[in-house]
Formats: sequence, structure tokens, C-alpha cells
Amino acid sequence: MKTIASFTVNHDLLEKGMYISRIDGDVVTYDIRMKKPNGGDYLSNGAMHTFEHLFATRARNSEFGEQVVYVGPMGCRTGFYFLVRDCVKPETALQLVRDCFRFIAAFDGEIPGSKRRECGNYLEHDLPGARSVAEDMCRVLADWTVEDMRYRD
Repeated sequence: MKTIASFTVNHDLLEKGMYISRIDGDVVTYDIRMKKPNGGDYLSNGAMHTFEHLFATRARNSEFGEQVVYVGPMGCRTGFYFLVRDCVKPETALQLVRDCFRFIAAFDGEIPGSKRRECGNYLEHDLPGARSVAEDMCRVLADWTVEDMRYRD
């Protein structure tokens, strides 16, 4: 089988940040790396789950909500994929992600979509964990630029 593009990225060189992973037609996939790959520290299931609910809800309720295709965690638990239509320019996507992460870092209340009838694993949420990850990523992305969105070789 042909190796998929995301497996050709040298994960030993990846640091926390936001990268343009691929462009397929009019969809841009961003790799939001929240933990150093193979670093021994990964997103916990509860924090990742809560982060997903808050990130997806905030992004889809933004002025760019109609352009958001997908928000979801990576199976390796080191980050999230964020897919948007290409009419959302990289600098705008970066600003939207910063806004979402600030929202998560400050969030206090009922997690959207966390009731039994709304969620397939409603008992496994960790708001303090999600807030902690968001706070860390706010610092990481504070000075991030579009030029930083390229994978390093």
C-alpha cells in the first residue's frame, strides 16, 4: 500500500505548534500539535474529549463556522486535526484557533454536548485537563506565524 502523507512527516522533528498538513481541493488540513510526538506525555482521554467538544463548538459558532469541515483528535493523542475550506486563509485559521484555545482556557460551565443523549461517552470528560492544555497552547501559539506553519525537514 502507498504510505499516506501524514506518515511521511518526520515526527522526531515535530514540536508543539500549528502546521499546514495538506491541501485537498478546497479543504486545508491543519495539524495542531499539542504534545511532542513520542515524548511520553500525551493528551488524556478525558481532557482530549472535553477539548474536542469545546473546540468544535467554538469553531463552528464563529463567523467562519460554515467553513469548518472537521475538528477532531489524533489517534496518537498528541494533537488535533482542524479542517477548513481554503477561503479561510492561514492567518485567519491561526487567529481562529488562538480564539478557540483562549475560549477553552477560560471556559467555566457545562460542557456543550456532554449529556448522555448527546454524547457516546458522556462520563469521560476532564475540563481542568482541557483548560490546562489550552493554556499551554495559548503560550505556544502566541507568536506563531504563517511561516511557522511549514513542517521542518
